[in-house]
Amino acid sequence: MSDEEVVDAPVVEEEVEMSVLDALKEVLKKALMHDGLKKGLHECAKALDKQSARLCCLAKDCENEEYKKLIRALSNEGKVSLIMVDSGKELGAWCGLAKLDADGEIKKPVRCSCAVITEFGEESRALNVLLDYLKKQAEEADE
Repeated sequence: MSDEEVVDAPVVEEEVEMSVLDALKEVLKKALMHDGLKKGLHECAKALDKQSARLCCLAKDCENEEYKKLIRALSNEGKVSLIMVDSGKELGAWCGLAKLDADGEIKKPVRCSCAVITEFGEESRALNVLLDYLKKQAEEADE
């Protein structure tokens, strides 16, 4: 054995700017782990009606206009922030509905038109990015 002492250099993490969609993806996964994620019209409508929802995600590619109108109205009534996601299959994958293969790649995507977060789970950088974005959106809407 040598008498030399090995000193680990401090690891410097570069702060890369996290996009809002990446932050949303991470927050949805954390909420799923903490049992704070509701998926589908029935569960989302119940959570929004009880006003236990903290954040609502709605897919832009949802064909049913009445579905979108109901979710928007319930979100406005409860003053819950609404985030529009491009694809329902993408939202479904983020909510844990997709089938994965051995490599972790999406094998069979399942569509989800609406998801509601009732409990964020733990505090994270992604949550802070998302909440800052929502705060900016609310300020722009008030002006």
